[in-house]
Amino acid sequence: MKKIKIKGWKNDKEIFIEASNLFLGSADFLRPDNMEQVRTMYDEFLKNGGNAIDTAEHYRYAESAIGQWLKETGKRDEIVIFTKGCHPKREARDVKRVSAKCIREDIEHSLKIMDTDHVEMFALHRDDETVPVKEIMDELNYQINIGHIYAAGVSNWELPRIIEANKYAKENGLHPLTFNSPNLSLAKPMKPRWPGCVSANEEMVNWHKENDITLISWSSQAGGFFSGRFTKDHCDDEEIRECFYNEENWERYDRCIELAKKKGKTPIQIALAWVLGQPFNIAAVIGPEKISELDNSIEGSNIILTKKEVEYLNLEIEHYE
Repeated sequence: MKKIKIKGWKNDKEIFIEASNLFLGSADFLRPDNMEQVRTMYDEFLKNGGNAIDTAEHYRYAESAIGQWLKETGKRDEIVIFTKGCHPKREARDVKRVSAKCIREDIEHSLKIMDTDHVEMFALHRDDETVPVKEIMDELNYQINIGHIYAAGVSNWELPRIIEANKYAKENGLHPLTFNSPNLSLAKPMKPRWPGCVSANEEMVNWHKENDITLISWSSQAGGFFSGRFTKDHCDDEEIRECFYNEENWERYDRCIELAKKKGKTPIQIALAWVLGQPFNIAAVIGPEKISELDNSIEGSNIILTKKEVEYLNLEIEHYE
């Protein structure tokens, strides 16, 4: 599996975290009462060269299961952990939790639950634009300096706030944000999939092309839009229908089918290859529930698309040959 590098800091020295370009997400199987499946999925992922896992303080039982797996296997040094914090609590979804205090609380909670003294990557799960970037960046740097995290980033932040945060860091001699985790998928959402979510638009994509900031795409396969489960006339998932059902996305789907037939692959593999084919440092979070789905994604990650094929799938050009 291809590796990407994320800039971080450890013991006051700059390092590069080497992570697989697929991050194994915290799907519903990741629970302490389901450890047999957890072991099987994680073993298969590692066997194929994966080493990066995506989780969050907000993901119910995920971090408890990860902690149990790490304790059982002793494989902490083989794993890159990417966790997130500062998401509203489930019982108070309208109450924002973006502050130095919440950053500290959530990092400490994640470390305790996973029984580890650090995570390689930490991101704010949501933003609150009323909170000054100074408070956020100062606390993230403190967490890097004490070794709780090696690299800081954000998820679901709009581009101007990311730029503002890194400008503050540069002007004050602090470590900058070195990765960004928005949604990026071949199917373009018409509305945020969940409240407070951000998808990478053309401006953000161009910014990633011009800057040394890694993009970690969540929902990289658009919730299974390209899986064959949905058709123009049938969708039993209201969320998917409201997000992705438009003519442009169906045209992208048709082009995926065309390229998939040519390459002997599946449309959802081509859609994943499109994400990983972006011309900058990028990884994709995947959420398989079955070994067959994991293997399908791993195979898709190995597909190499030409620049013209990438543009063709995104409706930027009419022909790729």
